[in-house]
Amino acid sequence: MKPSTLIACAALLFFSTGACAQHSSKEVQEDIERHKQMAAAHSAAAQCLQSGRNPDECAKALQVACKGLALGKFCGMRHAH
Repeated sequence: MKPSTLIACAALLFFSTGACAQHSSKEVQEDIERHKQMAAAHSAAAQCLQSGRNPDECAKALQVACKGLALGKFCGMRHAH
């Protein structure tokens, strides 16, 4: 097989598998709802910090609010500190 034919076949395979990875409308709606829930949890964490409460206490409340929503213990976000 010529190298150009091999490259063309690889490109066709790459681009055709992209269509299979598309999310259904239901999955997109579930992702939207999950992001809204994560945003609400982060907003509550910001309000907790603004109120002067202990940052560790606010972080723990964020972890509880985000359980099952996002990967890791930072609810889908990490800070530089």
